[in-house]
Amino acid sequence: MSDFLFTIYPWVKSLHIMAMLSWMAGLFYLPRLYVYHVEQAEKVEASLPIFVMMEEKLLRIIMKPAMIVTWIAGLIMVATPGIVDWTWIWPWTKGAAVIGMTWFHHWLGLRRKQLEAGTNTMTGRQFRMMNEVPTLLMVVIVVSVIVKF
Repeated sequence: MSDFLFTIYPWVKSLHIMAMLSWMAGLFYLPRLYVYHVEQAEKVEASLPIFVMMEEKLLRIIMKPAMIVTWIAGLIMVATPGIVDWTWIWPWTKGAAVIGMTWFHHWLGLRRKQLEAGTNTMTGRQFRMMNEVPTLLMVVIVVSVIVKF
């Protein structure tokens, strides 16, 4: 099994990076859509269903599959012997940040349901502030993987 994991490792790593980029793009864009939804949807006639559709499709068609592939490819890489030294701090900080990113993804999904149901209580400013969460988590992940402290 080890030989197989070593053989596919570059392919799995490539897939992981591509999926992560797609997931991150969605995590950056969806809160921005929420800002526009909250601040503009009522001002522009018939735009509310368009916002709801865009948010739902971004989450369901792009972000969710990308998150799943990111996780699966990441777990395959972790299972490859010799790739991760668990005595270092970096795998733990990366793992914690990925769990945080996954939490944020699900938090965005809950906000989408509230926006669609008309029960949202968050402001555009609050969504703008939450838009910084994936950036902070990305910094932790990239520094952890590259610097390997």
